[in-house]
Amino acid sequence: MIRVVLPAHLRTLARVGEEVELELEGPATLRSVLDALEGGYPVLRGTIRDHVTGQRRPFLRFFACEQDLTHDPPDDPLPGAVATGAEPFLVVGAMAGG
Repeated sequence: MIRVVLPAHLRTLARVGEEVELELEGPATLRSVLDALEGGYPVLRGTIRDHVTGQRRPFLRFFACEQDLTHDPPDDPLPGAVATGAEPFLVVGAMAGG
């Protein structure tokens, strides 16, 4: 089981609490987590990744185990603590402006 923490605007959109739990089939990767998240909460499709390109939306970042995974290849395995559910996978809304 994977634990995912979403930013407030996505929690509101999906009508979920701070953390959601997902069951994955296969290895825990960024792609598999986002696929499961969008599959379980269809309203989130297109809010985290572009529908056509599959690229991360601007102003969203991914973290796990105090590591920035935003620019890691989508099929790289996530840290073991995330794969076992000991640590959450974080989707973070980046700040912009001045």
